[in-house]
Amino acid sequence: MDDLGQDIKTRQIGVCLVSPDAYLLFNPGVTGVQGGTEVDFYMISTELAKDKRFRVSIITGDFGQANIETYSDITIYKATDLRKNIFSGAASLWKALRQVNADIYFRQGAAITTDIVAMFCRLHHKIFFLRTAHDLECNGWYLKQYPLRGRTYLWSLKQARRVFVQKAADVTNLFGTTGINAIIMPNGHHIAPLQGNQRDCILWVGRSEKFKQPGLFVRLARENPSEQFVMICQQIKGDNDYQNLVSMAQQTPNLKFLKYVPFHEIDAYFLRAKVFVITSDAEGFPNTFVQAGKCSTPILSLNVNPDGFLDKYRCGICCNGDWNKLTNSLKTLSEQSSRYIEMGKNARRYVEENHDISKIIEVYKKYFIETLAESQRR
Repeated sequence: MDDLGQDIKTRQIGVCLVSPDAYLLFNPGVTGVQGGTEVDFYMISTELAKDKRFRVSIITGDFGQANIETYSDITIYKATDLRKNIFSGAASLWKALRQVNADIYFRQGAAITTDIVAMFCRLHHKIFFLRTAHDLECNGWYLKQYPLRGRTYLWSLKQARRVFVQKAADVTNLFGTTGINAIIMPNGHHIAPLQGNQRDCILWVGRSEKFKQPGLFVRLARENPSEQFVMICQQIKGDNDYQNLVSMAQQTPNLKFLKYVPFHEIDAYFLRAKVFVITSDAEGFPNTFVQAGKCSTPILSLNVNPDGFLDKYRCGICCNGDWNKLTNSLKTLSEQSSRYIEMGKNARRYVEENHDISKIIEVYKKYFIETLAESQRR
């Protein structure tokens, strides 16, 4: 088992995260689409690398960079994207996994990439960690919707020494559908001191995924012409309706549409927002919730309310799919500044207590060290 028999107190523990699109966060000069899973692994890797007990690497896709690069003590390995060619991509990923030679490999979400990493760990006696990325990976939907891929994903789940999920409901659902015990691990962010900003818009941030229902935000803007709206929406690959969305947005005078804002610049928009709106029909625990909260911005959600935290911590409103409640709540929040300010403060307090990456990374470290020690005793 390579050098796993050495005393873990006297050497670095190798942790490799696999995230094809995460390179965009390390090098903002390249273009592409990144979402919450990439943000999660960026936060985990950069925070973990501050601890010299860990040798941190990340395998990303090919964005024209060198085969190996280093960013702030993180070694980045390039592999061909499986979405371009599954065979050459799989071979390239396998080669990178061998080259890294980590003790622990960490992957997030249901995908072929996940299955390859799980298989590599199985054959090379490495430790495999997996974190789910969406409700649908836990509640049985994915397993039913994709019979073949669902079976390989279930196999990968069973290979994982630790399975992490985003909220309590995921623990219950995953155990009910697969019998697998999972550990709640919130999304972590850096929590910077708040800046005083004028609140002058209603904000939407996300990708053009169908389940995020971006067109509904355009509708909301049209139904509230007295308010200013800002929409930041990246086009996902294969979205043939994106241009229609852009056209609709451009024909809405009180809506400013942005196709892309670099992650490191996005907080400025949350700091300006009176309200952050999410129109998704389902999610895991969106990173945009954490971004809104750390910027003291209340959340107005059409459907998504992980573990009921919006109500429990009074940091937003969930409308349970009721469009009229969404529009009425937006009007109330917009007109009553004291209310959205209070909810924003509650959201900030919630994020400070539950989503500070400097605290969350300590829990990850505990599982990395404990699991490696368990492997040595086997």
